[in-house]
Amino acid sequence: MIVEKLRKDSLLQQDVMDELDFEPSVDAAHIGVTAKNGVVTLTGHVSSYAEKIAAEDAARRINGVHAIAQEIEVRYPGDKKTSDDEIAARALSILKWNAVVPYASVQVKVQDGWVTLLGEVDWQFQRVAAESGIRRLSGVAGVLNEIKLRPSVSPSDVKRTIEEALKRSAEVEAASIRVSSLGNGKVALEGKVRDWGERDAVKRAAWSTAGVKSVEDRLQIA
Repeated sequence: MIVEKLRKDSLLQQDVMDELDFEPSVDAAHIGVTAKNGVVTLTGHVSSYAEKIAAEDAARRINGVHAIAQEIEVRYPGDKKTSDDEIAARALSILKWNAVVPYASVQVKVQDGWVTLLGEVDWQFQRVAAESGIRRLSGVAGVLNEIKLRPSVSPSDVKRTIEEALKRSAEVEAASIRVSSLGNGKVALEGKVRDWGERDAVKRAAWSTAGVKSVEDRLQIA
């Protein structure tokens, strides 16, 4: 039994390493990978925050990965380090020209290369769009998305809307998913899904529902 588990861990580790090598946006030379019982740990360093996220996305694509511990550091060459005020100015410019993001509702704070997004918007896709644009900026060490969502519907309406969306989705086995509305815009998702793709589809359905401010992911990959 122990030997079989070690073999599975070794195969999973190799699959993730191969995927990182295959991913063109990632330099896998400085990334370490370990695997244990479906939990993959990524270590080492990369040259940008966008590359760090790309490495995590590559690991998630591998069948058998149930969880990821992200320990990769972002290290910029000394001569390429960007000042906080320059990052802030670029971030504001990106948000201003993003037609999806309500510019007046989002604020930016930068410290030591870490960008914090603040404010309130109506939809989760606006939160995602704001963060996505900032991720690609040179000099960014990380992004903390603290943009809040404005509540607009009752908890019972939220629960029903998510359940109906799951039933319509071809990517989701809706019968195996339980939705709980915990109040104050918080939703809990429970049950078993087949893979990361189905897990993402369930969470996407929840986040696409008006009034959802946070999603507690209790889903398990079977």
